[in-house]
Amino acid sequence: MKKILPIFALIFAIVSHSQSITGKWKTTDDETGKERSIVEIYESEGKVYAKIVKLLEKSEENKVCEKCKGANKNKPLKGLIVIDGLKKDRNEWNGGRILDPKTGSEYKCYITLEGPNKLKVRGYLGFALLGRTQYWHKVAQ
Repeated sequence: MKKILPIFALIFAIVSHSQSITGKWKTTDDETGKERSIVEIYESEGKVYAKIVKLLEKSEENKVCEKCKGANKNKPLKGLIVIDGLKKDRNEWNGGRILDPKTGSEYKCYITLEGPNKLKVRGYLGFALLGRTQYWHKVAQ
């Protein structure tokens, strides 16, 4: 029994550490399969946000969000906040919004970890069944 407790504590520590969604993630266009950007997910005041920190295609480095509305209209894609205000709810982060810079549209959003290096990002209208899913992959630090 004395040997099992340290092993259990170590496993718990590894699993707890790997359950963080914060950090840098590589995005892939769900329509073309092309890698698009590096997005940094961070936490502020108990909510989760994500911003584009790098565009992977040279031709898009200086692009702006032409189709965005409001304060995001014509903002550079690099630095643009694309996920806003998610809260953790058990194994899911939800209750916020995701912005599609390609269309300028905003959707409800939820995120779940599919593994320590794979993130399921779902944007939807109304019900979660009506939407699109992308899988983002953790960038080695």
